[in-house]
Amino acid sequence: MSEHLSDLLLTPAEMAAVDAAAAKSGIDSFGLMEKAGAATAAAALRLYPGALRFAVFCGPGNNGGDAYVAARHLQQSGANVALFHLGDPARLKGDAGRARASCALQGQGLELYRPENGDVVVDGLFGAGLARPVPTAVRTAVEQVAEADIPVLAIDLPSGLDGRTGKVLGAAFRARNTITFMTRKPGHLLMPGRELCGELAVFDIGIPARIVRAEAGGIIAENKPDAWKAVLPPEQLETHKYKRGHLVVFSGEADKTGAARMSAASGLKAGAGLVTIAASLAAMAANAAHLTAVMLHAIDDAAELEDWLSDSRLQTFVLGPGFGIGARARAYVAALADRRLVLDADGISSFKDDPQQLFDLFRGEPRLVLTPHEGEFSRLFPEIGGDDALGKVDKALAAARRANAAIVYKGADSVIASPDGRALINTNAPAWLATAGSGDVLAGIIGGLLAQGLPAFEAAAAGVWLHGETARRAGKGLTAEDLVAAVLPL
Repeated sequence: MSEHLSDLLLTPAEMAAVDAAAAKSGIDSFGLMEKAGAATAAAALRLYPGALRFAVFCGPGNNGGDAYVAARHLQQSGANVALFHLGDPARLKGDAGRARASCALQGQGLELYRPENGDVVVDGLFGAGLARPVPTAVRTAVEQVAEADIPVLAIDLPSGLDGRTGKVLGAAFRARNTITFMTRKPGHLLMPGRELCGELAVFDIGIPARIVRAEAGGIIAENKPDAWKAVLPPEQLETHKYKRGHLVVFSGEADKTGAARMSAASGLKAGAGLVTIAASLAAMAANAAHLTAVMLHAIDDAAELEDWLSDSRLQTFVLGPGFGIGARARAYVAALADRRLVLDADGISSFKDDPQQLFDLFRGEPRLVLTPHEGEFSRLFPEIGGDDALGKVDKALAAARRANAAIVYKGADSVIASPDGRALINTNAPAWLATAGSGDVLAGIIGGLLAQGLPAFEAAAAGVWLHGETARRAGKGLTAEDLVAAVLPL
């Protein structure tokens, strides 16, 4: 578990349980709201010293209560504050009602808001707990604020975002800054939520760490080295190449060999002791002309592959980059069912007509890593991919259970999921990583880590993180070849 609370990810339901547990332990819940509102006001004054008016939007729940406290503190600091509420504020109960009563400002209905020059919006309408599309008045306010290009400071999460999935529920503010309390939510990291949050700050309002940790499921976390560094192989002076694993990457046909070479080179640089490209006789010359440290072996059909597999040192494979879609790919995968396999690109698409055929091959201890992008995911898991009620984490977890595999659901917010229910959201991939061949490099890196003995989920997670760090190191304008050259072992 993470050392720092701010590194944890709690779902909105888990955070609600933290709030309830804090109140049950005797902590004054209004005192927590007071701290949250005061922190929001302080952030608003620090971030927007030139604001001519703070337009504070107050919702019908505790997020609105935080906003009423913030409005009071802003007014007491001498700022010009205008208050706008959603619904009838007289109906507010509990802490939110008390917060409203303590604020001397007279509010207006949200529908009466009109942007003014020098406005800064403090968004306290919904926060992370929203689970339904926003009402018309909120959609209109979102449109007005966006059209006038008014900066928004969101309390907890920009209103209109789902705190678990990061999805937009009808319409959502694009915040320049977001302040949240104690921990982040998955919606802060998942797209498009990550972009809509702007710069995110986590503020400690004083809930004891033991209470937060007790309610944190630990199922969803950010993909950081803490999640997998314990299983990295130790550096040993007395080692040899076979101890660091032998990775095999399957080549495509003679005119499609480059993808496999990028995977192979990446696996070697990620730390595999040996790497071999297995190619058809027709593709041998094309590969041989470009290989030095990577070895080459001729394989023309599944029968030859099965003969080669009598060498027990061959345990880890990458199949898919440039390989071609069809029966040959399916036959090779069937031959590899008792080995560790990264299945990517064409390898995944080869099973689109009968995904269960693939899943049935890999039962028992998870040893399969699947690396689908959006389209490949929907082809391999059509029922899961087509379920709009599920967020990306939930889809990845459902797919991992279905396939008994580690899933890398690729994208700007790649999610790595395990059949045992763990999920990691990756955040370190720069925009320039979206380049042709990038996925081939990722498959090779994961293969190289698998070859060194990492479990499937940890190899996938560490590989995705290393892929992102490598792209940052290589810099803007990179090509896949640049990415390969920049790979360094963990």
